[in-house]
Amino acid sequence: MKKGLYFSLIFILFSNILQAQITAPDADGSDETQYPVFSETDDIYIFCTADSTFGIGALTVSTELEGTKTFLWEKYNKESADFEYFSQESMDGYVSQISNLADGCYRATVTQGETSEVDRAWVFNNWTVVSGYTSDSNCELFILNGEFETAELLYYDLSDNAEIQLSKEIEMEWQQDGDAVSSLLVATIYDPPTEDTNYTLTVSDKFGCTTSATVTYESIVTEAEFTANPTSGEAPLTVTFTNTSENGTSGYYEWFLYRDIYEITDESEDAIEPVDSILIMEYDDSPVYTYEYTGSYKVKLVSKNVSEFYTCTDTFIMEDYIEVDSSVIVVPNVFTPNGDGVNDQLIVKFESLESLEINIYNRWGKRVHHWKSGDVEGFEETWSETVWDGKIGGSYASPGVYYYDVRGYGRDGIKRSKHGFIHLFRGK
Repeated sequence: MKKGLYFSLIFILFSNILQAQITAPDADGSDETQYPVFSETDDIYIFCTADSTFGIGALTVSTELEGTKTFLWEKYNKESADFEYFSQESMDGYVSQISNLADGCYRATVTQGETSEVDRAWVFNNWTVVSGYTSDSNCELFILNGEFETAELLYYDLSDNAEIQLSKEIEMEWQQDGDAVSSLLVATIYDPPTEDTNYTLTVSDKFGCTTSATVTYESIVTEAEFTANPTSGEAPLTVTFTNTSENGTSGYYEWFLYRDIYEITDESEDAIEPVDSILIMEYDDSPVYTYEYTGSYKVKLVSKNVSEFYTCTDTFIMEDYIEVDSSVIVVPNVFTPNGDGVNDQLIVKFESLESLEINIYNRWGKRVHHWKSGDVEGFEETWSETVWDGKIGGSYASPGVYYYDVRGYGRDGIKRSKHGFIHLFRGK
């Protein structure tokens, strides 16, 4: 055979092998092979599926050949490194489809007379199974633990059967109410919420295959909070404390009602031992307390959540004060008129008064001192008056216990009275 005739036959033979077209309209994603040796490339079609139980891949081959045609489908066998029969049909139509396909490479050959068209494509059923759970839950934190198993997408070089792994570029994200919490599979959550909360782990890849699992964090923490009504008024002032704490255990609340801040401050100035600042403690869920005396009072609530292994607590301190009364009279219980320049005078402190009258009696009930003013000042400011120098008729009074009776009329229109005992010490 002449050399020119040989090349003419080769051209005629290859001109009859045309290209059919394999597509996958229902595929969720696609890629292209990167064979290390084989010089051609093939399409890769990805089908997102829930698990590895069934194949859902489907391929369609189309042709423009006229007349009755044979559609031969073959599947690549990695063991024999060759294509083997899968299915076949003959018809006048232009399209053939195979479905419920397992992973692998499929070759379609469309034959009409001496004309053949060939195409190949890889199919992968891409599944991911996700699960999660919480652990190490305590008062400060808990841990979200995610786990997943995913399909390994492997294809083979058609020249030497070398195994190639298709990259999926997997990403993970924990979300809570649609907000991202962490991109780590195992995530530590600090400051846990005070209510049972769902967290969703989503695992996705570059093909758009997404699988999620939801776990529930069962809260064991609490957040303390309360309101007070009213927060100011004249004495006696009855205040209702409404507990608005989240996830606290009923019967385990502790209320700290503190003494007047000014009394605490005064006592603390020269105190050697710590001053007891607590007026009273309450253990009701929402107590009601009556403040008998004027002053500025702080309130603290400790909320507890009591669970099987932990007792978690949280504290809320009232930002402002409970302001009791708009007019004030404060009388000390000790004074020392000994001439040393310290506490030599009985000084009565007051606020918002118009008039003030003070009577002091000895232990037999005899009045030994009287002081009165109908024009005192002290509205919106704290004032004080020296009302007794510790003398009776010009002579020093005997040391001992005296009784005082103080009466005043406030600029708020309220009559005020205060009475009690005062200790007079003379020694230096």
